[in-house]
This record gives sequence, C-alpha cells and structure tokens, in this order.
Amino acid sequence: MFCTFTADIYYTMNTALTAISPIDGRYQSQTQIAQQYFSEQALIQYRVKVEILYFIELSNLKFFPISVSQNKKLHAVYAQFSEADALDIKAKEKITNHDVKAVEYFIKEKLDAIGLTKHKEWVHFGLTSQDINNTAIPMLWRDAVTEILIPQYELLVKHLGACAKDWKTISLLARTHGQTASPTTLGKEWMVFVERINNQIALLKQIPFTAKFGGATGNFNAHTLAYPKISWAKFANNFVNKTLGLKRMQFTTQIEHYDMLAAQFDCIKRINTILIDYARDVWTYVSMDYFTQKIKEGEIGSSAMPHKVNPIDFENAEGNLGIANANFEHLSAKLPISRLQRDLTDSTVLRNIGVPFAHTLIALNSLAKGNNKLIVNKYKIHTDLDNNWAVVAEAIQTILRRENFPKPYEALKDLTRGNAHVTKNSMHTFIDTLKISDKVRKELKEVNPHNYVGNANKF
Repeated sequence: MFCTFTADIYYTMNTALTAISPIDGRYQSQTQIAQQYFSEQALIQYRVKVEILYFIELSNLKFFPISVSQNKKLHAVYAQFSEADALDIKAKEKITNHDVKAVEYFIKEKLDAIGLTKHKEWVHFGLTSQDINNTAIPMLWRDAVTEILIPQYELLVKHLGACAKDWKTISLLARTHGQTASPTTLGKEWMVFVERINNQIALLKQIPFTAKFGGATGNFNAHTLAYPKISWAKFANNFVNKTLGLKRMQFTTQIEHYDMLAAQFDCIKRINTILIDYARDVWTYVSMDYFTQKIKEGEIGSSAMPHKVNPIDFENAEGNLGIANANFEHLSAKLPISRLQRDLTDSTVLRNIGVPFAHTLIALNSLAKGNNKLIVNKYKIHTDLDNNWAVVAEAIQTILRRENFPKPYEALKDLTRGNAHVTKNSMHTFIDTLKISDKVRKELKEVNPHNYVGNANKF
C-alpha cells in the first residue's frame, strides 16, 4: 500500500521561511546571485537562447530569409526573457509533458508575432531535446563558473596573498604530527594556500566547456537525410564553437560525454578540499590563541558562556564545503555513465548542479567574513617560540655536522627529546660544553626560535 498526504496549508510562494533547502531559505541572500544561472527560469531562458540562435544559424544557410529587423526581434526573445515568458512555457509543459517541446511551441508563437509564421517549422529542425539541453546547460554552467565562481576564488586568494605579505616577518612555531617543529613564518604558511589554490584555478581554466549537438544519436541522421549535400558536422562545429562559445564533441550518443564537466567538478572539489584544510588550520590557530577575533556589537558566541567568541565562520565554511564536495563527487561519478546511446538518469541529476555551486558560494562568503575578523596575537606567538627552544636542535646539529663534530644528532637528541624544559640558558650551557671553536660557538648561540626560519620570509 502507498500512503498519500494532502497538506492542509498551501503556500502561494516560496519564502526564506518556507523553503525546504537552506540554499533558498536561510542563505538566500548569499545564493540568489546564482539564480540567474541555475533556477528553472534560467534553464528555460538558456534553452530559448539556443533554439533562437540555431534558427538564425539555419537562416544563414539560405533555407529562409530573415530581415535585419526580424533578426533583432529574435535576439530580444531570449535577451528580454521574463518571468511571464517562463510561466507561459511551464503552462505549455503541463500539456506537452515535455520541457523542451514546450520551449519549441513558445518560440513558434513568438515567430508568429515577428512575421515568420511560414518559417516556424525550422524551429528545432532535426534536433533532439539533448541538443538543446547539452548546449544550454554547458552555457549556463560556463557563465556561472567564469562570472561568479572563479572571480570569488581569485578574490579569496588575493586576500590570502595580502595577509601573507603583511605577516611575512612574523615567526611562527611550526607543528608537524602535532608536535613542535622547525619555525616558519605566518606569512609563508598563508602562501602555501595561495599557491595551492592558484594551481587548481589554472587547471580549472584549462578544462573546456563541451557540448553535444548532432541529432537523436549524434549522427545527424535527420539532417543528412533532408539535405545530404550539406556538411552538418561543419555547420554544428561552427554553431557550437563560435556562436555558442562551447566546444563540440565530435562523436557522441544522444547525450554529451560529461567527461569534461566531471573534470571541472573534480577540480572545484579539489579547490574546496584545500579550503577545508585552510578552514581547519585557521580554526586550530584560533584555538591556540594565535588569532583573536573582532567582536561585533550584539553578537553572541555562546548561549551559556558569555566569554566565548567562536570561530563559527570557519566551521560554517567547512560544513558547506563538505556538502558541496559530496554533491560534486556524485555528479562527477554518475554523469559520465549512461546505458548504451542514452538513459534518462543524467536529466534529473543535471538539474542539481547549482546545489554544490551554491554551497560553495556560502562557504566562500563565510571564509571572507571569518578572515576579516582575524587579529594576529603576536604576543602569544612570540611566547610560544620563547618557550620552545628545543626546535633549534635541528639548526645546532646541522652546523655541527658541517664542522665534522662526532655524532651531533645523537648529542642533541639526548638533550632535547622528550624534554619540555629546554630553554635559552640550557641550550647555551650545552653549547658551552662542546669542543668547538669560539667562532662556531658564537654562530650557534646566535640561532634562536625567532630567527631560525630559513627563507620563509623571502617571497
């Protein structure tokens, strides 16, 4: 038996309080910029654009004439696409039970108004719905990635780079395996993330936005039957590559391969993983009091503990990046797989590409907010260095190796390993016991946890 449920309350419109997803609810103000690419209306508009441009491209083959005025009006159909237009198409879809066919009928009505009634059967000529979907979706994805996501990533990297420059001379006690290690600088550790993210952005920019355009099973069967003397592959390459600004795949089934789309998802996932690493590092530095956070009047850190200023922005970022990556992982694993020439599983999955995109935007906003709150606690950082003279053991034994001193590593290990009380005095006392020249002894005593940073401050 199947249970049915009829709601007693019907909402006439979605609001931030009635939305199921926090993307369109709690975080609506942060994600609404993505609606122009990933909403139902946006998808319909991109479909209309592809259909219109294809119709115009066919007219260029001299199949039918279009005047300059009519051409201008055709472009206006998608350029001035409105919510009313989208609702009109959705109403048609209720009858056709087919979203792309509804777009076709909408455009044909527009042709009647433009004076192109006798040419309207050229709309969607020889195509299958995937010729529209597999060009419209790559276009909206391309625009979202290039106009919003990459600029947001680059803005974050710019901020991290500025912090790195400001903090390049702040010596920092490093930790490897959670234990104190050879000092570094705060700025250099921020440059680690700058380099990692920049490398992945560069890779992301190299991955083409690909499309499928070739009829029911990718062979231009209908096109070639109707007009065998026309090189339809050449026509499609020009249309997709130049007019639409995508890259047409030459040998396809009914759908696009999605291999490059999956590669983009994976690359974005790597960037997000790097940002999770960054968020956790900052969270840890805050817990160590290496950073304090700016206080905003009226904000509450804990409902029970008045003193708390929690690093919630970095926690929020980590959580949303995790959700985004889980979705990107499914998308990149599922989309390249389709039974034989086509199954429909890609259709409903593709409608969700805006979900991880939106969660990534939320995370980036959280990181920006958190970054702007950070205040370096130089006193705490300086104190930790002063309290950990054992970390210069590497420097001392390296110089002694250079001087051919017998078993320097072992000598320093006996002094420092497991000894939490190595101080400047105890280290210098040890140095005084060594049978070395006064010059080398002076050199050793000049090393301290603050200046033993190698080239970490040179960038």
